[in-house]
Amino acid sequence: MRLIVIPTYNERKNIADLLALIFQQEEGFHVLIVDDNSPDGTGGLVCELIETQYAGRLFLLARPGKLGLGSAYIAGFKWALAREYQYILEMDADFSHNPKYLKQLLATAERADLVLGSRYVPGGGITNWSMIRRLISLGGSLYSRIILGLPFRDLTGGYKCFRREVLMSIDLDDIRSNGYSFQIELTYRAFLQAFIIREVPITFEERAAGQSKMSRKIFLEAIWMVLKLRAGKSRLKAAGCKAIICPETNWTHP
Repeated sequence: MRLIVIPTYNERKNIADLLALIFQQEEGFHVLIVDDNSPDGTGGLVCELIETQYAGRLFLLARPGKLGLGSAYIAGFKWALAREYQYILEMDADFSHNPKYLKQLLATAERADLVLGSRYVPGGGITNWSMIRRLISLGGSLYSRIILGLPFRDLTGGYKCFRREVLMSIDLDDIRSNGYSFQIELTYRAFLQAFIIREVPITFEERAAGQSKMSRKIFLEAIWMVLKLRAGKSRLKAAGCKAIICPETNWTHP
């Protein structure tokens, strides 16, 4: 069973079209929308779609207010783990993550524990971003790679596929991040526990409608959180982890 977790806040303009594309896939995906009481009525529209088109495939986890991206994903992951889903994916609701890559993420997960949709490996890319925003994104990933000793090129992306075992092994209640550093922390924790992690190329597309959720506060939180994660490495690292070499990349997990 395959579940896609999609956090939403004011995504009414996008969500119906996005769901239509997802459910056109042949992989039998289920979708969980985690909505933070969107003022634009996103949650209400999802309820209508459940009743009229997607009963048994679409689900809504309604939260009382805007509680943060990281906490939304954690709530969605816990919901998935309480059920029988073996593959749990995450993606944005704004079309920056094209549903056409879902099949590739899932196929790669058959020989990996965590798959990262990557903008910065050969074949990946970004459309409709300014040079300044590209440099900030690249710099954030490079900074995280250096501080945390990670080999992956795209650490801030939110298009991923987890095997159930990865999320079960991570203490979700111990996750410290709640902004975009949440994505870095999840990958770092999986890496420290010697899970096999692979990157697949995606083209990131600037959101189709609405406003970006990125802010100065979120950016600064990510910088500080990376340092905190590095300082707490010994606490996070699972005892007795053995080195695993990914044959296609020669990346060694400590």
